[in-house]
Amino acid sequence: MAIRSRRRGSVPSGPRRRRVPMRLLLPALVLVALMAMLMLRGYVHSEILADHRVREPVSKSEVPQDVLKGGPVIDTRDGRRSSLRLPDRELVLTFDDGPDPVWTPRVLDVLKKYDAHAVFFITGTMASRYPKLVQRIVDEGHEIGLHTFNHPDLSFQSKERIDWELSQNQLALAGAAGIRTSLFRPPYSSFPWAMDNESWPVAEYIGSKGYISVVNDTDSEDWKRPGVEEIIRRALPKEKDQGAIVLMHDSGGDRSQTVAALDRYIPRLQDKGYRFDTLTRALDAPSAHTPVAGVEALKGDAWIVLVHASGTITDVLVVALAVIGVLVFARFGMMLILSVVHARRVRRPNFRWGPPITEPVSVIVPAYNEAKCIEQTVRSLMASDHPIEVIVVDDGSTDGTARIVEDLRLPGVRVVRQLNGGKPAALNRGIANAAHDLIVMMDGDTVFEPSTVRELVQPFGDPRVGAVAGNAKVGNRDSLIGAWQHIEYVMGFNLDRRMYDVLRCMPTIPGAVGAFRRSALERVGGMSDDTLAEDTDITMAMHRDGWRVVYAENARAWTEAPESVQQLWSQRYRWSYGTMQAIWKHRRALVDRGPSGRFGRVGLPLVSLFMVLAPLLAPLIDVFLIYGLVFGPTERTIGAWVGVLLVQAVCAAYAFRLDRERMTHLISLPLQQILYRQLMYVVLLQSWITALTGGRLRWQKLRRTGAVGLPGPGDPRAPVRPQAPAGPRSHRR
Repeated sequence: MAIRSRRRGSVPSGPRRRRVPMRLLLPALVLVALMAMLMLRGYVHSEILADHRVREPVSKSEVPQDVLKGGPVIDTRDGRRSSLRLPDRELVLTFDDGPDPVWTPRVLDVLKKYDAHAVFFITGTMASRYPKLVQRIVDEGHEIGLHTFNHPDLSFQSKERIDWELSQNQLALAGAAGIRTSLFRPPYSSFPWAMDNESWPVAEYIGSKGYISVVNDTDSEDWKRPGVEEIIRRALPKEKDQGAIVLMHDSGGDRSQTVAALDRYIPRLQDKGYRFDTLTRALDAPSAHTPVAGVEALKGDAWIVLVHASGTITDVLVVALAVIGVLVFARFGMMLILSVVHARRVRRPNFRWGPPITEPVSVIVPAYNEAKCIEQTVRSLMASDHPIEVIVVDDGSTDGTARIVEDLRLPGVRVVRQLNGGKPAALNRGIANAAHDLIVMMDGDTVFEPSTVRELVQPFGDPRVGAVAGNAKVGNRDSLIGAWQHIEYVMGFNLDRRMYDVLRCMPTIPGAVGAFRRSALERVGGMSDDTLAEDTDITMAMHRDGWRVVYAENARAWTEAPESVQQLWSQRYRWSYGTMQAIWKHRRALVDRGPSGRFGRVGLPLVSLFMVLAPLLAPLIDVFLIYGLVFGPTERTIGAWVGVLLVQAVCAAYAFRLDRERMTHLISLPLQQILYRQLMYVVLLQSWITALTGGRLRWQKLRRTGAVGLPGPGDPRAPVRPQAPAGPRSHRR
């Protein structure tokens, strides 16, 4: 205790050790686990660590003559250099490279039909994937031998790799059938006389590990598929009544000829007095099988469980990736087609929503500690070319926000103070104090162009329109993270809104720039604090009440986007969690009739797929990208990723063209696509966890700098507009 006290006292004011936040640690662990499962699956399918090289024959000068001229059973245990042949009329059928889920059961059926037994030299990869077949082989009285894990030519491998191949092969066998075996057949082996100076040292080393090497003296060459009768001819003993080890295959391709040949070969040879038995029985030796128990058995069982888990998880990931691909391309296709429809409709020279809206409008600005931004916000409204009143609702600010507005002494601007109650309460207070029937809502960190209010309210010329979404722009786009959000706003949000406008199921009116009919707001009960996404909540409520919600592309508002990853995470966490809350709140729309049912069966599925599910699964693209780049097929992986990126680039370029934005920011699109997927994955996963655990997410206020203003002449943020015809825009609408 004294030592501990001195150590504590020696660093009384030192910095605390920073821990990785759980919101980052948990998603990272999930991604690492997915990558581990993918790599395990790749290892078991010989995509990782596989070596397909095959060495050409070399000199045989170092191979003992007794081995070269001996039998196919080679024993190098304890320094021996002996070989054995089978007794007369003893045939040992051996099958390599399995077990195979298609052909091994058929081979076993034929063997069982004629009460014949054989030796199956299994690979660890196949045994790990199909353990029940290994168990069936053992249960039906056949013998098992090792054929390495990944089927490499061992003459190329180090002793460490050989040990690994053997131990992994035994691990798979232990998990599949609860046994070990002392039989081994080297991959690419053939006859004993083919042993050379490269393969002989391997045989000696294998023997030092306690294994008996088994090659063959009769090769059916069934892998060439020469025909059933030819396989039978090649599998016949070279001399009458001679015993033999016959090489066949139960995996590695189409083995239908092998199965058919067996069905004729076995009874033909049995009629001549031949016996088909396991190797140890043919040699009258102890069984090659040894039961495993204890830790070894547990390790084998765990291995099989992990392999099957990796296979299942990977299969699910592949399906999920296919779903993501379909969703992404379907969304891009819908956005492109419907955006063209929307743009052509609202940009026709004779298009109008109805009679021009010239009546005054109430603009509500909810503000909480917006001292750095509020003056620019209010002054931008004073430049409006549409008659307005401005109501700034100070929601318990502690930085003098209300006083700043009051000191401006601007005509038509009122300040309403209230205790801190949240944004929905502030908006409802503003609505209660508004003098006009059309109400515009904006954030306290946003600035409007002079024409924004006028453009925003023109759709109310259509009496069916209850709410209008404006065009929110990122004002602070000079940084990399700002440029990424700029791409997201133009491509993701505004292109989406055109699509949703045409489909009549727009999910969100942005808090930065939106307008409502007072009567529509009153019918749905005003702004609700049931969710953290009050803008999404009120929009869905509008749809369910039968109102149209439309998009006004020329109602531009410049907002200050988060300038750090932490702030961006906080904002998107609130958005995603609030969206999930809103979807859950309005879930009854799925079974409703009328306008509510239409929104529920069109809008809710689209929002759920594109805003909640797809971003959660999107990191799979990068997981498979990394795997493909490292383990192959590299070219196809790069091609697929570039193809997806090109589709995204086309959509982004079209979105920028529609919004008349400069294309220079699209340079950062590739990096934005990779890093944003991870951020959205973290945000959505954390939102899911919060939702499933019943957690409550508090309102998160972003730090503002007040650096966003309207783009002036020559400002690169200014839209690239064609020369507009004379006359007020409202009359064209």
